[in-house]
Amino acid sequence: MPITNSTSSRPPPDDNKFVDCAIVSNAEYIVTEDNHFNILKTTPFPPVEIKRLHEFYEELCEDDKY
Repeated sequence: MPITNSTSSRPPPDDNKFVDCAIVSNAEYIVTEDNHFNILKTTPFPPVEIKRLHEFYEELCEDDKY
């Protein structure tokens, strides 16, 4: 039987609380470097955007210019 790593792209169940919190709080996005959350980029529901730390930092720097 071939060995596959099919669960590597899915977040561990412990990460569900972060997604649940983002949905309930109507968060614009989750900032994470955890690749497990990439699955949310291809999931139409719930609509939770994922941003990398550098993307979030760039956004903060842009907002700071005002």
